[in-house]
Amino acid sequence: MRATMHIDGGSRGNPGPAAFAAVICRQNHPTVEHAAAMGTATNNIAEYTALVEGLNKATELGIPELEVFSDSELLVKQMNGEYKVKNADLRDLYLEARELSKAFTMVTFQHIRRELNKRADELCNIAMDGAAKLKKAQQPAKQQQQHRAATVTDEPVREDAITCLHAAAQAWARSGNATTPSAAQVWDQLWFLLEEQNLLRKK
Repeated sequence: MRATMHIDGGSRGNPGPAAFAAVICRQNHPTVEHAAAMGTATNNIAEYTALVEGLNKATELGIPELEVFSDSELLVKQMNGEYKVKNADLRDLYLEARELSKAFTMVTFQHIRRELNKRADELCNIAMDGAAKLKKAQQPAKQQQQHRAATVTDEPVREDAITCLHAAAQAWARSGNATTPSAAQVWDQLWFLLEEQNLLRKK
């Protein structure tokens, strides 16, 4: 079963206090969020740490196929072989990520805009703010759903739904499936995406 993983790493000061985050989504499974502070580092080291930590977590979960999304164009182009890794500080992390990628039957790396990487970016910043805030942000998914259902307004639901559908359209195009999905399939996929993002829940 194919899963998606959004990653992000950041540093305040570059180098400065840094953190990483990875958000893994699988159909019919709760979202897995993994984030932590990592001391002083550069932005690029934090981005690669997010990738390595995320790949390790996905391996632990037994995921066979993985789509990795990152707002770091450098990381994505290096992992796709478009750029060489010239920075010695990144090379060990790059090689580790390449080795971890061999554990999957399929793994892809795609660059996305920062606004499409909101949850990973949010967790990364929370991790830099401190462990207490990170623990609160990573409360069980059911509690998060109850909280959001009580406070969410129509506008962010539409915005997040558009983001989800955009990702779904990209995944559909990459699959090479020429068969047009039925209305029921589209409906089920939409609900799945909204549920994965803790936006809506079927009664």
